[in-house]
Amino acid sequence: MQTGVIGIIGGSGFYNMADVTDLRAVNIDTPFGATSDPVLLGRLGGRDIAFIARHGRGHRVNPTNIPVRANIFALKALGVTHLVSVSAVGSMKEEIEPLHMVVPDQLYDRTVHRPRTFFDDGPVVHIAFAEPYCPHLREELVQAARTAGGTVHDGGTYICIEGPQFSTRAESVLYRQWGMSVIGMTALPEARLAREAEMCYSTLAMATDYDTWHPDHDSVTVELVVQNLSRNVQLAQATIASLIPAIPERRTCTCGNALDSAIMTEPDLVPDEFKVRFGPLLARYLEAGEPGE
Repeated sequence: MQTGVIGIIGGSGFYNMADVTDLRAVNIDTPFGATSDPVLLGRLGGRDIAFIARHGRGHRVNPTNIPVRANIFALKALGVTHLVSVSAVGSMKEEIEPLHMVVPDQLYDRTVHRPRTFFDDGPVVHIAFAEPYCPHLREELVQAARTAGGTVHDGGTYICIEGPQFSTRAESVLYRQWGMSVIGMTALPEARLAREAEMCYSTLAMATDYDTWHPDHDSVTVELVVQNLSRNVQLAQATIASLIPAIPERRTCTCGNALDSAIMTEPDLVPDEFKVRFGPLLARYLEAGEPGE
């Protein structure tokens, strides 16, 4: 399967990324409303890229209210096949120091108020999610982070909490006992929806603090997070610049066929209006006459 546009979801630091050419902003209509911000399209490393500021320009949207379905749907409609999420996280392990990077391989969901699927009122879809990150894109991202000169931890579990408050100390200590590696507020339902959209997905987690469990760093403040996040921007940009040309021209993972055999509803029971609205996600399955055909 051919590689298409490379998508990036992250912070505002990527608006001014060096070496991006043909930069332009577009607004995409989706069945889920507007995206967090206009999608920025451009060229980097010889590839087409699409970027969305997850919280909107100026960080206007809190984690619970991010229009994740609109963001992922818009990127799918633009031809995105690979999606890299750049996220600020707290470290749950001593060895993951602030300013280190982590490329996790697992997720644990502690969110409670967020939609988890595109298909609430459409066909019943059961995707496989045992391995929430694309193994190929994850390996490529690890190597790109090392090439950029960062200290990167390969693997680990990202626990996603609802927020917008940071954890209590009791919660933080418990998450450490569970074996979590980093804690954040944005990886879910982003990863779930990227899988439903048949995208390769991986997270570049940028450690900004030790959450509240660490006896010497027991207070997480916005000032601390922003200060360390700003220091991480240049390294994150260098990682993305190294990653994009390294992504192969063809996909050999299973992400691009995630809906194959996952659509349980018979095609003739799915309303035509839904098939039209959700064409970017479902057209090649439902128009064929049988799920997964």
